[in-house]
Amino acid sequence: MPRRRQVRNIGSDGTEDSDSSAEREQTNSSESDGNIPKRTRLTRASLRLSQSSQGKESHGMGALVMNQNLHCNCSNSIILSYIVSVAEYTPDVKRVGDHDESPPLTPTGNAPSSESELDISSPNASHDESVAKDPALRDSDKDLSHRPKRRRCHETYNFNMKCPTPGCNSLGHLTGKHERHFAVSGCPLYHNLSADECKVKATTREKHEEESKVQEESNRHATRHQMPTSKQTRYKEQVTEMRKGRNSGLPKEQKEKYMEHRQSHGNTREPLLENITSEYDLELFRKAQARASEDLEKLRIQGQITEGSNMIKTILFGRYELDTWYHSPYPEEYARLGRLYVCEFCLKYMKSQTILRRHMAKCVWKHPPGDEVYRKGAISVFEVDGKKNKIYCQNLCLLAKLFLDHKTLYYDVEPFLFYVMTEADNTGCHLVGYFSKEKNSFLNYNVSCILTMPQYMRQGFGKMLIDFSYLLSKVEEKVGSPERPLSDLGLISYRSYWKEVLLRYMYNFQGKEISIKEISQETAVNPVDIVSTLQSLQMLKYWKGKHLVLKRQDLIDEWKAKETKRGSNNKTIDPSSLKWTPPKGT
Repeated sequence: MPRRRQVRNIGSDGTEDSDSSAEREQTNSSESDGNIPKRTRLTRASLRLSQSSQGKESHGMGALVMNQNLHCNCSNSIILSYIVSVAEYTPDVKRVGDHDESPPLTPTGNAPSSESELDISSPNASHDESVAKDPALRDSDKDLSHRPKRRRCHETYNFNMKCPTPGCNSLGHLTGKHERHFAVSGCPLYHNLSADECKVKATTREKHEEESKVQEESNRHATRHQMPTSKQTRYKEQVTEMRKGRNSGLPKEQKEKYMEHRQSHGNTREPLLENITSEYDLELFRKAQARASEDLEKLRIQGQITEGSNMIKTILFGRYELDTWYHSPYPEEYARLGRLYVCEFCLKYMKSQTILRRHMAKCVWKHPPGDEVYRKGAISVFEVDGKKNKIYCQNLCLLAKLFLDHKTLYYDVEPFLFYVMTEADNTGCHLVGYFSKEKNSFLNYNVSCILTMPQYMRQGFGKMLIDFSYLLSKVEEKVGSPERPLSDLGLISYRSYWKEVLLRYMYNFQGKEISIKEISQETAVNPVDIVSTLQSLQMLKYWKGKHLVLKRQDLIDEWKAKETKRGSNNKTIDPSSLKWTPPKGT
């Protein structure tokens, strides 16, 4: 019987037919004229056609389309085989589509470019075992021994990338779970370790995690206020003893060793951490490093982090050198430098210290553009229109993105007003922070984006910016709320501000009945934010079908004590110092 010709269907656009995606190969033992194994070429379309006609066949083999001389009239036709044994073509063939998989990735992250890179094997495990046991079947498959095995690569590594640590060959990973790394966060050499040491530490961590899981499973049904077990008590005593035994100071030899390590490697290696603290605390720190590195590796594999992506590490801003937190879409020629030089008055960004020094000698700006709408002491607030001062506002947004995760506004600044807070001295008005606000907000958002510069954080300037935004809402006779989502630090600042506003209102309130609407009208805080704050303070209760606001005197007294302790150092906004009228629609 002549051999079947192999056919690959090519569409009009030069691409392969989608039916050419699976291959099955077995022997034919049901032919009437001899025991010679024969093979039948089938496309998936013919399989579907045969399945539809299975109900009409008594033996369940189905109707197979087997043309002895299958010719292709198209000159562009290419030959491809689809091998399916007639003896195997039982109702189990219906599962062919279930095992349809996309081609595996090569180590470079790309799909195979030719059929020879794929090893298409039968998904039927029982058949594979029968082939291994039966010599006749094994001999019939010898002609396929030239096929290469399937290449599996579970991670899309790009071998053109290299670790930025000098002297590192990109092998190993801090977590001990990966063979390669491309970032400092996963570099064993940067952390003064070897790849083998990382694997040993990973094995130890996994054992500890398994033990803790077993312990949690055994204590899952225990009571909430159960006394600590003897094992937990011993562990606590052991940790206390380890922390007591840590060295209060380093010997002279170790100090010299640490200084020599710092001078020889600089910022390209992590400082030596041994004997600085207890072994227990150091191990906790190493676990946190490994967990953070694993999370970054997962994001890289998912495509949310690109290897070698340009990111500015530090900026020189006035008298400060600031470490950045997030990526900002500065032009590539500036982002790839790793360090940026920014004028603290006009916010122009430059490539080198020399260019910045020449610029500062010529820059005539000493404060933000726009109108000064508030001044008390050294604190001033300038209102900057995004339409009139577009370049300044764009530079401000690019600078803010270095410290904000959720910010998406960079260049479309015309619909916004920017309120920039500064602190003045004899050299000019230095940027403290800012918030932006839509000119026409249909949802009454009084803040679109808010930022306090890192060098002014934890000094009360964040609450001043929030208080100033609500002061503008009071002048506009509106109820305001910040635009969501808030950043982590922004959410903490707003919750603290709402708590302070409510406790101050409760402290000054002398009546017997209070309503959330009255609080909202007097403070300009959205009722939703008031309710959420009252719930977090446990001052909102449901009793006899009504919601009641409780006046918790303990919280009020605690807030008053903090206010008294701050005294004159407390930074607040003075409404009498505001010189501003609401802008008319543009």
